[in-house]
Amino acid sequence: MKRYEELSEMLATDIRNGHLAAGSRLPSIRTLTRQHGVSPSTAFAAYYRLEEKGLVRARERSGYYVAGLGRHRLAEPVQTQPRRVPAQVDISELVFAVLGAAQQDDIVPFGSAFPSPDLFPLPRLARSLAAGARQTRPQDTVAGLTQGHPALRQQIALRYLRLGMAQSPDDLVVTHGALEALNLCLSAVAQPGDLIAVESPGFYAGLQALERLQMKALEIPVDPKEGIDLAALAQALKRHPIKACWFMTSFQNPMGASMDEARKRALVALLAQHGVPLIEDDVYGELYFGQRAPLPAKAFDTQGLVMHCSSFSKTLAPGYRIGWVSPGRFGQRIERLKLMTTLSASVPAQMALADYLQHGGYDRHLRRLRHALEAQQDSLLLAIARHFPAGVKVSRPAGGYFLWVEFAAGFDTLRLHREALAQGISLAPGPIFSAHRDFRHCVRLNYGHPWRPELEAAMATLGRLVQQQG
Repeated sequence: MKRYEELSEMLATDIRNGHLAAGSRLPSIRTLTRQHGVSPSTAFAAYYRLEEKGLVRARERSGYYVAGLGRHRLAEPVQTQPRRVPAQVDISELVFAVLGAAQQDDIVPFGSAFPSPDLFPLPRLARSLAAGARQTRPQDTVAGLTQGHPALRQQIALRYLRLGMAQSPDDLVVTHGALEALNLCLSAVAQPGDLIAVESPGFYAGLQALERLQMKALEIPVDPKEGIDLAALAQALKRHPIKACWFMTSFQNPMGASMDEARKRALVALLAQHGVPLIEDDVYGELYFGQRAPLPAKAFDTQGLVMHCSSFSKTLAPGYRIGWVSPGRFGQRIERLKLMTTLSASVPAQMALADYLQHGGYDRHLRRLRHALEAQQDSLLLAIARHFPAGVKVSRPAGGYFLWVEFAAGFDTLRLHREALAQGISLAPGPIFSAHRDFRHCVRLNYGHPWRPELEAAMATLGRLVQQQG
């Protein structure tokens, strides 16, 4: 990072942690240069960056002040209390009904699963796609067909290395997005009728995978700050024949919860004690707001029981549908399953991403993307504080692009979904994130789109609908 970026991130951390209170005056440019040994231009650049993030406000002839952030006005949800009994999953029809109705381009995308495509470097990716096509040799079209193109696996291995994780390219399997990787992992370690531990609330596509494969779900409580309740998981492992766990350990969808490194280490140790594999869905790990990327649970795996899955769909190129898995001890099973199903992910798309990762400035793009998402999160939090009733609870994730909103008991977000859709607004109601169709009083909102007047107006409309339902 450049010096002004380091300085702005340091100040941003103090603001997020509450060490610099809303409304407090920040050091003057002269003081900042003296305290940190930087030039005035560097100090100005740091404050400009904080201002763009919405973390500070400039007052004419007065200096810079910490902004009154929306997150400081809103209560947070508490740990969930799911039913502790296995469930036969039957969620797909509800998911299709809810999400299928919100596909039009003119719908306000609070219910979307993706960030705005405007945040992705699509023209630069197109040049990489053209470059890959020009440079393709005949043998490249079949090189590593099932496992993935060697150049891309090499670039992915370098991403692991940046985290301090040694990962051989030969052990990686490239897939059609992370969802195929996750489904392959599930099929590699479990069979119809088996019991899988999932988060509560959890990713609806994971529940759909269990439904398709005729597996059962056991929901584990999630704390919006700390992630999976390890004590509850330990009890579940003793009481139930859990075959595998499917968890998001960083910026979990839909709550945005993250486990810290100590809890991830404890999770891996707990599962190793019981010999239970972990399917780790880590598609949001690169979308952190702090100074350092969170380590995945895979970093603490010494027995090969963690299958780490990710993709470029949420960070770079949704339509390219390229993901991967670091499969641990289950590599051969996963490769064979892929060979028997889809055979290979698109070779041109793999080559384009390999070229972009090597030459396109991926980390520079990620910094801009994280910067935009953090500012957009605060815009949505401020809109919730302005338009939603007092008492609403909202999660405060340190990354990703989802907020989990909890209304009073008895509130019906399925009804809110229908009424909002009639006004051209999509959202993701809580029941689609539970095998038991719980969380009817909760909703997931997407802040992955640049804030504009239409979004503010849509939040005002949602606020009126919420007030009308009471």
